[in-house]
Amino acid sequence: MGIKPSYIKNVGEELLVKHREKFSGNFDENKHAVAEVATIDSKRVRNRVAGYISRKINTRKR
Repeated sequence: MGIKPSYIKNVGEELLVKHREKFSGNFDENKHAVAEVATIDSKRVRNRVAGYISRKINTRKR
């Protein structure tokens, strides 16, 4: 695990504010949604943002 870099958090929070309806608690769905709404060149960064969003949504449900 580890600590997420601030740029991952910043992008994730911004996407959640602007496109909340496109994201769910499912990582695979979020990967495609991040690719749709943001231009992120790196697959690794895209996946980390999608994982951050998934984790954020799943912890809010509890």
